[in-house]
Amino acid sequence: MTRRELLAAAAACAALPLWAKNHWDRTRLSAITDEIGKTSDEAVDFAHDFGLQYVEVRNVPGTNKEYLAARDVEIQADATHFTNETVKVSCVHCGVLKYDWDGTDAAAKARWERRLDDLRKAIRCAQKMGADKVRIVAGLRAADPAAMMQRTTDAVGEMALEAEKQKIALLLGNDAATNVASGAEMAAVMKGVPSKSLGIDWNPHAGQGGYGQLPKKRILNVRAMVRSITPGAEFEDWKTILTALDKDGYNGKLALETGATGPTRFTVAHDGMDQLQHIMREVS
Repeated sequence: MTRRELLAAAAACAALPLWAKNHWDRTRLSAITDEIGKTSDEAVDFAHDFGLQYVEVRNVPGTNKEYLAARDVEIQADATHFTNETVKVSCVHCGVLKYDWDGTDAAAKARWERRLDDLRKAIRCAQKMGADKVRIVAGLRAADPAAMMQRTTDAVGEMALEAEKQKIALLLGNDAATNVASGAEMAAVMKGVPSKSLGIDWNPHAGQGGYGQLPKKRILNVRAMVRSITPGAEFEDWKTILTALDKDGYNGKLALETGATGPTRFTVAHDGMDQLQHIMREVS
């Protein structure tokens, strides 16, 4: 969010009734399993330690393999494990469009050709895991994202149509490294794809401003990057962000994402979740 948006949100929130400040608690938190454990068991332990009812899945924990590329037996085993441990999967991440679209790389070209088949695999994974959302991003950021907007809208639109057929919500995430980063870019895609099956996975830290331009009813998930909730150069005013979302009627999940790699990544996740829960307690 920009400073202007934060100030406007803070002013609006000052007049809110007290009940509006009680909506945020840990039942609305989630985290990505491959960032919170080397195995699904460890991810479940993390969820229990922090009282989380929901997780998101991306890669099979301990691997670089997306769940959509996993064997059915692997997916079903983890789905059963989550169910037995009373942990629900809220969203499946997939990288079906996360590459350069310029056609110069043979591997990327092959992925583009099979994009809908890969999306169907991600949807089947979501269905097996009891998730109602699949998240995508819109390609790696081109030199001129504006010139790519029609192609971006077309690509997302065909995926939204497939998701609608499968009765799954398709989430488009904004990411500074992709063709949809700002609120203005997200709003343009939402306007170009009015499908009810397409929603927004909003990352305020990557938003480059523009929250005010978003269709609020289409925000179905919100993402908190660790670097944006801990003191430092990239710190965001999450108290104001959460209060503004509450004012605008948002009732979805808040997902922690660390982006961390290496041996300290699980420590980063623990510290990040501690901080995020602290912020939510202050808001509530």
